[in-house]
Amino acid sequence: MAMTLAEKVFKSHLRDEPFPGTKVLDIDVVMCHEITTPVAINDLAARGKDRVFDPGKIKVVIDHVTPAKDTKTATQGKILRDWAGRHKISDFFDIGRNGVCHAIFPEHGFIRPGNTVIMGDSHTCTHGAFGAFAAGVGTTDLEVGILKGVCAFREPRTIRVDINGRMPEGVYAKDVILRVIKELTVKGATDCVMEFRGDVVTGMSMESRMTLCNMAIEAGGTSGICMPDEVTLDYLWPFISSQYGDRKSALEDFRKWWSDEGCDYARVIKIDVSDLEPQVTFGYKPDEVTNVLEMEGTPVDQVYIGSCTNGRIEDLRVAASYLKGRTIAPTVRGIVSPATPKVFRLADEEGIIKIFMEAGFCVTNPTCGACLGMSNGVLAPGEVCASTTNRNFSGRMGKGGMVHLMSPAMAAVTAVEGKIADPRRYVKGGAK
Repeated sequence: MAMTLAEKVFKSHLRDEPFPGTKVLDIDVVMCHEITTPVAINDLAARGKDRVFDPGKIKVVIDHVTPAKDTKTATQGKILRDWAGRHKISDFFDIGRNGVCHAIFPEHGFIRPGNTVIMGDSHTCTHGAFGAFAAGVGTTDLEVGILKGVCAFREPRTIRVDINGRMPEGVYAKDVILRVIKELTVKGATDCVMEFRGDVVTGMSMESRMTLCNMAIEAGGTSGICMPDEVTLDYLWPFISSQYGDRKSALEDFRKWWSDEGCDYARVIKIDVSDLEPQVTFGYKPDEVTNVLEMEGTPVDQVYIGSCTNGRIEDLRVAASYLKGRTIAPTVRGIVSPATPKVFRLADEEGIIKIFMEAGFCVTNPTCGACLGMSNGVLAPGEVCASTTNRNFSGRMGKGGMVHLMSPAMAAVTAVEGKIADPRRYVKGGAK
């Protein structure tokens, strides 16, 4: 029987089916950060079950508020730090080595095609870009995953999203996924995996594919998924070369996870991006999306470039290409947070950090803080932020604040003008 990638992963990892439709899967990777995991740790300890199923399969990072900003966040970090030490979890990324979870874990080669991945974080769907089934889970499921290495799911249906055409100048992966969410709506992919296919996706880098999959949850999706191919192999080869005789055998192994021809999809969406304009949100839901021309001229108080959606080196390169030789408006606070120490180092070596600072941006350490209004860029009531993050919920970046989601390119030119601007009007690396 023809199967989708998600169905193949479920079949290969099935431990039990205690009730019809409820699948208990073996988990390959359990990821943890300091906001949601301490609750699970404390509950397990209170139940006399302070154990981990396999310390080698648990990956831990302090990333949401880093360094700690108050006693509460310092305590959260300490709980995680002490727990990782007790159980000899070697893949623990503490202050100085830490970065945004959904950027630093792939960067270290922890995610492989066909993996099952869970974390107490909704944007865990990012890791499906590698051909994995990756899902955010609640505290109880996270506890079971830590203790037993399993997690129960209803097997999701798959929505296939075919993205074809030629990407116009000034249009990027962020614009594509915003356009997809606009069509699906915030509930359109509920209990489904979003499978991204088509020529445009094939031509994307792993960074861009992660941007697509990262926002699957904003359409209600359980996970986003891309077919693992040569692009995936190039990214993972430094970590997997010893496991395969050559690249060809690795690709053949990857190919077994591909969705079969003739498999059953819940829905198929076809999008041609050839005439796609830069996209931006206008309300308090990720599906409230429109063309930049409809929002152009909207004043902003802050521009934020970073996050698990758009804080990778590719994103910083794009933003810097529009900022080079320019200065941000005096009415705007510009903040950029490279997603990991490696991204920060590369940006520094390539002169990107200098471009940001000369333009008037504040460059911070890797952190998730501003994205959810916890630190490093919280909005005051009534303020407006142009952001490369993934959520524009009311109060997301600060009580009473408004967030407009957009690509790094649009964020860069918006910072220059002090109001939402169209990157197509700019020549990268030079004058208008």
